[in-house]
Amino acid sequence: MAQAITDANFRSSVLESSQVALVDFWAQWCGPCRAIAPIIEELSEEFAGRAIIGKVDVDSNPETAMEYNVRNIPTLLFIKNGQVVDKIVGSTSKSVLKQKLEQHL
Repeated sequence: MAQAITDANFRSSVLESSQVALVDFWAQWCGPCRAIAPIIEELSEEFAGRAIIGKVDVDSNPETAMEYNVRNIPTLLFIKNGQVVDKIVGSTSKSVLKQKLEQHL
């Protein structure tokens, strides 16, 4: 299951991790966010132990969303060694997300 990431645990869960992280910035009311949610869950199982797959609810965690300039959702950030190495704004396919994760492992 994708990890719930908050303003409080973002640093320890994502930035200080030795693993690549895929962070999905989403909101309950966002249709495209709900559409890719099952893909995010599948990736969290497939990459368990190899990458962090997490979700940030932008309504509950506005600080992290503002810090990363998230203006549209879903926004998917790939973070490695504390730095954003890739970014996708909007809905996308599982194959694209999987390819980008593998590329940064």
